[in-house]
Amino acid sequence: MPSDPRPRGVNRRSLLTAMGGAVAATGLAGVTGGTAAAQSLPLGSLTTGGSGSSSSSLGSGGGADVLPASEREPLELLLLGTLAGPMVEKLRVGIASCLVVNGAAYIIDCGRSAVTQYAATGLAMADIRDIFITHLHSDHVADYYNFALIGGVIGNSVDDKLVAPVGVYGPGDAGGLRAPNFDYPGFPVVGADVNPTPGTVEMTDRLHEAYAYTSNIFLRDNGPSGGPPDPRTLFVVRDIAIPDVGASFENTAPDMEPFLVMQDENVRVTATLVPHGPVYPSFAFRFDTDYGSVTFSGDTRLSENLDRLAAGTDTLVHEAINVEGSGLPPAFVAHNLESHVEVQEVGKIAQKAGATRLVLSHLGDYTGVIDEAKWKAWAQDGYDGEVIVGRDLQRLVLATR
Repeated sequence: MPSDPRPRGVNRRSLLTAMGGAVAATGLAGVTGGTAAAQSLPLGSLTTGGSGSSSSSLGSGGGADVLPASEREPLELLLLGTLAGPMVEKLRVGIASCLVVNGAAYIIDCGRSAVTQYAATGLAMADIRDIFITHLHSDHVADYYNFALIGGVIGNSVDDKLVAPVGVYGPGDAGGLRAPNFDYPGFPVVGADVNPTPGTVEMTDRLHEAYAYTSNIFLRDNGPSGGPPDPRTLFVVRDIAIPDVGASFENTAPDMEPFLVMQDENVRVTATLVPHGPVYPSFAFRFDTDYGSVTFSGDTRLSENLDRLAAGTDTLVHEAINVEGSGLPPAFVAHNLESHVEVQEVGKIAQKAGATRLVLSHLGDYTGVIDEAKWKAWAQDGYDGEVIVGRDLQRLVLATR
């Protein structure tokens, strides 16, 4: 079992005091550089680099890139939200991505506002094929159940809603909780009387129960024929089975080979465990298609497992944080680097993978501002390919007809 690099004896209060407003600032109090201020305006297509991919921002104002599935290219990546962390910020929303392959939509993580952002792309709820969840931190699942609760129950103004069960693939039960990182006892255990570490299946079952009243009222108020469906029928949920490599909540990402999660006519999805602090399981996903491959790092620190999964990928979507210039104490920086990768290091990961394109998403800057020019330069260091600093509702065309 690998040694545990976590700093012990760190005082929680001193960390929180040192963080001050900086923790909230990971939600990006401002954005500078290039055209970043136009976060959700219909900008039209713009060239992002030498590889020939194109990028644009989507918006509800009817821009050219708000497109139905029938008008999309065979492989597109839509960055629904790019924010790191569970904070509520006005300039970015929670982490969520959508890979569109032959018109079928595959959702990767469901952070705050994922359902609204998805609707803003012009895709239909009926286009959603599967949902993949990297891990069960709140910023990755905050809007998950809304795909069924409000996206699947009653059709909108064009009568769009989920029409077939959506496959959901996510982490299983962690099996236990690691000891607190901080130097005092007495932490509460939420859910101790039921199960404090539910996986995706159990979490979904509990959400069905939590919203039982509204579901029952809608069903009875609208009738069994033509009314809203039972939300329990809208998801087919699977806890991802992990190969026997000795993984556990105490050994979260042992050395392993990528393994198959699912395969259909559009995608072959493989995964690996990645180290993300005490979180277990925490996955990275790779999608191989006839038009190229896209790998999502999930939340991770530097990881040889991710290196193996991403080897030869065309597009690497990687999380990143910046602590440079933040003035935070070394103990806090070390604590964060147990879970995340500095933007200054991400380019080296993409270079090692041989990725044509590096897309930065799940962005956190502890100075309070994402300077796109700086972030791009930092990520470009040691990397020969194209760097894209992700924006909410950004469309990336990865292959054309």
